[in-house]
Amino acid sequence: MVAAGVACGAALAALTIGPAEAGTPDHRTPHWELKDSGTPEVRYRGLSAVDRRTAWVAGTGGTVLRTTDGGASWRNVSPPGATDLQFRDIEAFDARRAVVLAIGEGEASRVYRTDDGGATWTESFRNTDARAFYDCLAFFDRRHGLAMSDPVDGKFRILSTADGGRTWRVLPAAGMPAALDGEAGFAASGQCLVTSGPKDVWLATGGAAHARVLHSADRGLTWNAADTPIPAGDPARGVFALAFHDRTHGIAVGGDYRPDQPSPQAAAVTPDGGRTWRSAVTPPPAYRSGAAWLPHSGTTALAVGPTGTDVTTDGGRTWRTVDTGSYDTVDCAPDLSCWAAGEQGRVARLEN
Repeated sequence: MVAAGVACGAALAALTIGPAEAGTPDHRTPHWELKDSGTPEVRYRGLSAVDRRTAWVAGTGGTVLRTTDGGASWRNVSPPGATDLQFRDIEAFDARRAVVLAIGEGEASRVYRTDDGGATWTESFRNTDARAFYDCLAFFDRRHGLAMSDPVDGKFRILSTADGGRTWRVLPAAGMPAALDGEAGFAASGQCLVTSGPKDVWLATGGAAHARVLHSADRGLTWNAADTPIPAGDPARGVFALAFHDRTHGIAVGGDYRPDQPSPQAAAVTPDGGRTWRSAVTPPPAYRSGAAWLPHSGTTALAVGPTGTDVTTDGGRTWRTVDTGSYDTVDCAPDLSCWAAGEQGRVARLEN
């Protein structure tokens, strides 16, 4: 699959604006093609790409959609009674099994799981601590996963599951470093907590004097924190999304989510598993909330935000804008298919 990744990476270097953003794109190169979700009132910040035919999205109004035909049609598989919830992250194992996270203070933070394609859901976690606010979840495999909350008693709180999201427990806080004053995660794309391999996990922060990335090599028991060059120092600024293509090479994107504020140095890269970070030589020109590596490629990745999509083909050192459509999150599947989702019910798949 390495050769396929290189070939697709070369094609992504020539990514063009999709048909929703320009009149007549060159369809010989990859482009975003909008798929009609039928839900223009929903903003989708949760996305899980299973393959070219199957994807799940989760968003406002307690909405969860699933497609199994490449986006030609979407089935509303929202959990019953969830219209007051804000879903910000979803992790799908296949076309039938998925776990979705609702964010918010106190009992607004919840986790649901389905084993039958969304026909039925089981609420597997409801937060009862008014001080906790869960932002993101991530899985190492089909059984082991974590969810993270903004700091409680001065430290980020981590939930753990060992049975695919059916049950959860709060991990001990002893191995978590102290949070900075005002530090929190951003529930913007479901990518403030990401994994690589069987035990490595990274957590992105902002809102404090420094935008940091915390890393654990033991499934969340102990953590180390590292500063990033992405500007922080304000509740609206920091690292919004992470992506790692192995346990050492990763990218971080973010900035200032306010549309009237600039976002210099909106991307950073690490060559050592998050111990150190350096600014992108040519970063995205504006705030970006989501990022994804092209599978089987160590050099090509996508970043998305409300003002466009950027691509890097040199491991995150340089980025260039290739699309001006609004997306909040992006995800790529092992079969090299990539999906994006965002405001006004927007869902798109990368097409050749």
